Amino acid sequence: MARVKIEEIIDYLDTDIKSALSDAISQVIPEAEYDKDKLFREFKLAVERKCNTWENVPDRYVEK
Repeated sequence: MARVKIEEIIDYLDTDIKSALSDAISQVIPEAEYDKDKLFREFKLAVERKCNTWENVPDRYVEK
């Protein structure tokens, strides 16, 4: 098993994840109004609460 630092991955991909999160909400709740930056910050906080700093993932999900 490989270990990944999930918070750092989210920070590294922040622009893409922020955009994908916004797109998903627009699809599910088209009338929703929200601040994209605040939504992303809350998403990151939720991930930090639910995940360990380092998470084990199967080796097949990591290419080196």
